[in-house]
Amino acid sequence: MTAPTSPAQAGEPAADGLRPPPFDPELLLVLEALGTAVPSALLPEMVPALRETRAQLRQTDEELSRGGVFELEERRVPGPEGAPEVTLLICRPTGVTAPRGIVYHTHGGGMIMGDNRTGLEEILDWARELGLVVVSVEYRLAPEHPHPAPVEDCYAGLVWTAAHAAELGAEPGRIVAAGTSAGGGLTAALALMARDRGGPALAGQMLLCPMLDDRNDSLSSRQMAGRGIWDRTSNDTGWTALLGEARGGPDVSPYAAPARAEDLSGLPPAFIDVGSAETFRDEDVAYATRLWQAGGRAELHVWPGGFHGFTLLAPEAPLSREAAAARLAWLRRLLAG
Repeated sequence: MTAPTSPAQAGEPAADGLRPPPFDPELLLVLEALGTAVPSALLPEMVPALRETRAQLRQTDEELSRGGVFELEERRVPGPEGAPEVTLLICRPTGVTAPRGIVYHTHGGGMIMGDNRTGLEEILDWARELGLVVVSVEYRLAPEHPHPAPVEDCYAGLVWTAAHAAELGAEPGRIVAAGTSAGGGLTAALALMARDRGGPALAGQMLLCPMLDDRNDSLSSRQMAGRGIWDRTSNDTGWTALLGEARGGPDVSPYAAPARAEDLSGLPPAFIDVGSAETFRDEDVAYATRLWQAGGRAELHVWPGGFHGFTLLAPEAPLSREAAAARLAWLRRLLAG
């Protein structure tokens, strides 16, 4: 998760003989500035310290309200059967009375970190621009709570949100599920689960550099080993926390790893984006391709030289601005239809 080594920066083959794609020059400066502040490979024993660091950076109500632009409420709602309640962070545009769309947000963090305030900066940008309600779900984290706990928490929160949309000042038929990284994988799983269970009808799914495939054996995962953000070792750590010994085996549920789904038909329109220089590139491109092959509607962007989560770490970089504009444009078109 630190800056890449000199051979990777130069685009030379690494020890495994695979030539990595280059990083965008401006994004490379960000990686170099990070230096050793973020570990190059996330190992299980590092998780407690990283959780503590993230907790110290947790955004306050004042920060998220953006000077009163949003009204914030945390609400505990019924969780999965036999499980604890789920906490939802609800952000509503202040003074808006007309029914609005909802962005149902599942946070990132490799299935092992984060909370319902993680990664909301861009989500709130969309909400401010389009007048949307944001509902961000707090799900139980692995390894303390392995699959299916995280996705079942997310699904329980989605069911409640759809049932109470009018109360939130929104329309039940205009719910877009969105998530980044692990949250993108959970969003894809929610779309599958809602289809299979006859649950809430989603207007769309925004899969931002989604974590979809526990097998972690794509060419891009091998190209990016030890490079950029969230490398192959980190990915092993996250998936093993979620699935234990089942990771990579024959019996992994598509609700844990959506790339395992055999049938991608009947799913809501998807927006998928990913960097060309990150672990998830190939699995995300394959997922978009399979959605098209199943007769679905998907928009795919592969941002040249983008590392994992580059829009979060370098929001002012030109490539990040371009990616943010494409996401907002898709959401605007989807909700206008």
